[in-house]
Amino acid sequence: MRPPVRVGVFGLLGSGNLGNDGSLEAVLGYLRAEHPAASVDALCGGPEVVTARYGIPATRLHWYRGEYRTASRAGAIAGKGLGKLVDVVRTAAWVRRHDVVIVPGMGVLEATLPLRPWGFPYSLFLLCASGRLFGTKVALVGVGAGPVGNRLTRGLVRRSARLAAYRSYRDAQSRDALREMGVDTARDEVYPDLAFALPTPRAGAPSSPPGPVCVGVMDFHGGDDDRARAGEIHRRYLDGTTRFVRALVEDGRPVRLLTGDECDRSVVAAILEAVDSPLVTAAEATSLADLMKETAAADTVVATRYHNLVCALKAGTPTLALSYAAKSDALMDRMGLAAYCHPAREVDADRLLEQFRALEKRSAELRRTLAERNAVAARQLQEQFTALTAALFPTTDRAQARTRQETP
Repeated sequence: MRPPVRVGVFGLLGSGNLGNDGSLEAVLGYLRAEHPAASVDALCGGPEVVTARYGIPATRLHWYRGEYRTASRAGAIAGKGLGKLVDVVRTAAWVRRHDVVIVPGMGVLEATLPLRPWGFPYSLFLLCASGRLFGTKVALVGVGAGPVGNRLTRGLVRRSARLAAYRSYRDAQSRDALREMGVDTARDEVYPDLAFALPTPRAGAPSSPPGPVCVGVMDFHGGDDDRARAGEIHRRYLDGTTRFVRALVEDGRPVRLLTGDECDRSVVAAILEAVDSPLVTAAEATSLADLMKETAAADTVVATRYHNLVCALKAGTPTLALSYAAKSDALMDRMGLAAYCHPAREVDADRLLEQFRALEKRSAELRRTLAERNAVAARQLQEQFTALTAALFPTTDRAQARTRQETP
């Protein structure tokens, strides 16, 4: 009897980012449905959270626990340096134990947020190089990519992508970005974000009179190339978003503040203090499922984080994007709402309010559009999973999967 396929999942999972964890949840759903005999474990940022929430064994991604804290003292700097060497051995040993390793979604090939080359880009390179060395298939599934300014980071991203056995992307811009870096993407496909494969909550009926608005906020300081003016970008973003929330409250609209990462809570606290109204409350979402329920209950959503947008659009709620990267614009275009994007770097509360009111006037029409686009996304993601099975799993495993599907 053939032993079970050993599958690893890899990434900054269980670390407080709901979008990353939602991508993991979608891939685990696929594995449990199509390859239930597979043995699955993780190498990730928050192993305790992943094991408790998803029921799979998990190992810490980095030997040095302060990997993502700024190192200023000699001991911390030495610890980080030693950790880089230890992680070479740890990553290689973990990869060698698997037949397949899946990197589920996430923007692992982009630098739209501040990023150091010796952080996650280095970890991803170790993964892909180990996979090539030991014959373990590494799959970058539905990932995001983008132009990378830093030369070293760009080199690590390019080499990682070339070493992977399988690549697919969540938008065409991601594939184009890798092609421009010199990666052969001729056989790579584009599919909707993996979170569109998660269960959809029941959408609420629009309120009369106008009801709640979800505003998804972010601890936004610009991208990797904006470090010199990060403070200015953050102040402008926070001021514009706060003034927009205050305008909604003055119109009598209940506002529900959403986050997508632990670091966003400071922005929520600042807005709550500045607006100081019982009409403004903060959601305590711990998963994309929670976020989808919040957005499904709203009349309209205005959001910054990419996966806040995904949740709102999947829930079928008319949505306006405070866009900070091309991936947000691409997502809105895919879902038929390209006209409703506003730059996160230059939030103009008056202009944003105009766009918001224009969006609400077309609410019924846009809900129909979203229903149609979501049906297309579901079909395309099923194609993604079929392609993934063909690329990664043995023929006997595929035959078993077909037998299960055909059994009444």
